[in-house]
Amino acid sequence: MNGMSVDLLRHSDVKVRLRERGSSLTRIANQLGVLQSTVTVVSQGYRRSHRIEAAIAGALGVTPQELFPERYSAQEGHAAD
Repeated sequence: MNGMSVDLLRHSDVKVRLRERGSSLTRIANQLGVLQSTVTVVSQGYRRSHRIEAAIAGALGVTPQELFPERYSAQEGHAAD
């Protein structure tokens, strides 16, 4: 799986936390101009997108590194797409 870290429990937590803040994965998808399913697979950990990870984290008031620490290794740094 190319070192991807699927975390469905975190995904569920992200959805609850977004709802508590009046947001959703669908809203983030609409803001970014991508499909809701694309945001979902990034949140679940099946795919990577620094832009989507940053948008999810931003909506939750945290950094992508805080929300997805295993995705941001020391050698990867803070690259963004």
